[in-house]
Amino acid sequence: MNLRDQEKTFIKQLTEKQAIVHKVCHIYCRDVEQRKDLFQEIVIQLWKSYSSFRGEAKFSTWMYRVSLNVVFQYLRKTGRRPEEVELSAPLLEWPDTLKDEGYEEELGRLYNAIERLNDVEKAIVLLYLEEKSNAEIAEIIGITQNYVRVKMNRIKLKLKKILKPKGHGTH
Repeated sequence: MNLRDQEKTFIKQLTEKQAIVHKVCHIYCRDVEQRKDLFQEIVIQLWKSYSSFRGEAKFSTWMYRVSLNVVFQYLRKTGRRPEEVELSAPLLEWPDTLKDEGYEEELGRLYNAIERLNDVEKAIVLLYLEEKSNAEIAEIIGITQNYVRVKMNRIKLKLKKILKPKGHGTH
């Protein structure tokens, strides 16, 4: 495949699956400008490494792997660590079509809780919410399927603890 055809194929696939990059950026960056920078970094790295994509995994699996690697490098480079989050702070820009305020509030609480997880835990939750199988998550993250199950159980417990209303301790 010549470079022009390769570029056309890449652009077509990226256009179809760009939501993956947007979701990864939203999970790891609050600031709009940082998200834009991170999005560009990811797209650049996807293009640079596209020639190494052999089709052994699905394109979306490969995109997640590259995107998360770029994010982890970005976070190490900038020294940014997750900060404590106010529960009222929105993580995502909600679509206008979402009318159920109770649902929106619960979803906001969930994403605020996810933001408090470490980087690998966020990646696992993101992929879980994308309905990826344990095998796909293991392949993307680079861990065993068994460890995905263990991590997911720990993450669920951690999220329950974070989401538990204050003052509702066990008696």
